[in-house]
Amino acid sequence: MTLTATRPATTKAKPSAKPRRKPFRWPLWVLLALVSAITVSPFVVMFVVALSPPGSPTLPVQWPESLSLKTITDLLSASGFLGWTVNTVIYSVVSVVIILLTASMAGYAFAKKRFPGRDAMMWAFLATFMVPFQATLIPMFVLVSQLGGVDTFWGLIVPTLANSQAVFLMRQFIRDLPDELFEAAKVDGASEWRIYWQIVLPLTKPILATLGVFVFLWHWNDFLWPLVMAQSDEVRTLTVGLASLRTEGAPLAHLMGSAALSVLPCLLVFALLQRYLVNSISMTGLK
Repeated sequence: MTLTATRPATTKAKPSAKPRRKPFRWPLWVLLALVSAITVSPFVVMFVVALSPPGSPTLPVQWPESLSLKTITDLLSASGFLGWTVNTVIYSVVSVVIILLTASMAGYAFAKKRFPGRDAMMWAFLATFMVPFQATLIPMFVLVSQLGGVDTFWGLIVPTLANSQAVFLMRQFIRDLPDELFEAAKVDGASEWRIYWQIVLPLTKPILATLGVFVFLWHWNDFLWPLVMAQSDEVRTLTVGLASLRTEGAPLAHLMGSAALSVLPCLLVFALLQRYLVNSISMTGLK
C-alpha cells in the first residue's frame, strides 16, 4: 500500500482595498484661514507699529520702509516700564503657585475625603460663581484698606487667591483617580502629606499646567483690582501702567511697543505648557 501526499489547496488572497482618501474640504480650510487672518491681524499691526522708526508713516497709512528697535530699547531702558513688569511677574507667579497648591489640596479633600458637610460646603463654594466680581469689589477694598493692605503686594495678591473654579476643576480631575492607589498608600503607612505630595501632585500635572496657564493669564491681564489697589509705581502692574501712558498722551509707537512686550510672556508660558494643555483636553471624559 502506497501513500500519496496530497497538496493542500491554496486560496488566493484578495488584494486589500486601498484606503479611501478623505475629500478635501476646501470651504472649511478657507473659513479657518479667514478666521485666523482676522485673529492675527491686530497682533501684526501691533508689532509693525512698535518696530517702526520714530516719525515714519506706518499702518494703516502705509507699510513702513524699514523696521527699528529704538522704541523697544527706549521702553526697556525706562525704569517705569521695567518696574511695572517686575510687579506683574510677582503678582502673577506668586498667585499661580499659591492657587495651585491650595486648589489641589482642597480638590483632594473634596474628592477623596469624607467629612460632615462636604457636599454642602462644595455647593456653597461653587455658588460664588454666580456673584460677579464687581459686586464684591467695594466690600473687599474696604476690608483690605482697614487691614492696611492698600498699595501693598499682599493686599494685591491675597484677595485673589480664593479661586472656586480652580478648586472645582481639581476636584473633578482627582475624583476620577482610582481609589486603590490611595488605599495602598495608606496600607503602606503613608501620611496624608506624603500621599498628596507623591501621588496626587504627580498624577495631576496636566490639570495643574492647564490651571497654571489660565491663572497666569488672568493675573497678567488683570486690570480692575490692580487699578484699585496699586496707587503708586512701586506696586503698579503693566495693565495699569499702559493705561496711564495712554492718559499721559504717549506716542502710538510707545503704546504698541509696551503692548507687544506685555504679550510676549503670555506667548512664552503658553508655548512651554502647551503639551500639558493638550493632554488635559484629550483626557477630558476618560477614566
